[in-house]
Amino acid sequence: MAEGLSVSLPLRVDPTDGAYGLNKTLTQMAAQNLRMIILTAPGERVMSPSYGVGVRHYLFEQNSPGTISGLRNRISKQISTYLPYIQVMNLEVASPTIPGAGPGASDNTRINISIRYRVPSANIVSDLTIPVTI
Repeated sequence: MAEGLSVSLPLRVDPTDGAYGLNKTLTQMAAQNLRMIILTAPGERVMSPSYGVGVRHYLFEQNSPGTISGLRNRISKQISTYLPYIQVMNLEVASPTIPGAGPGASDNTRINISIRYRVPSANIVSDLTIPVTI
């Protein structure tokens, strides 16, 4: 019988684990939990209508400092509410710069969400980056 901490998402058949691939480490599980809270839309999770950042709701918003700030605040609030075992050390929500363009030129069709976090109870420090095309 396969052993793991949680089911790895997206669901997939794994030759070692069987019907579902499994997260084998706390680092994998914490990264998946962070990714899921950012990508899940409010109301999408059964019995928890306020769970999730809903990054897709930002797809047609103007890429402005207000939008970036709102998204950053939503991410921080969701993590502190639903993943209290994770401490965010650094959270950056910004448009990437355009390589070869002038100084300060950024790609307004993309937002990179970069999180440096730690799980104190397991002595884990890790990074997660999620690129979002808007």
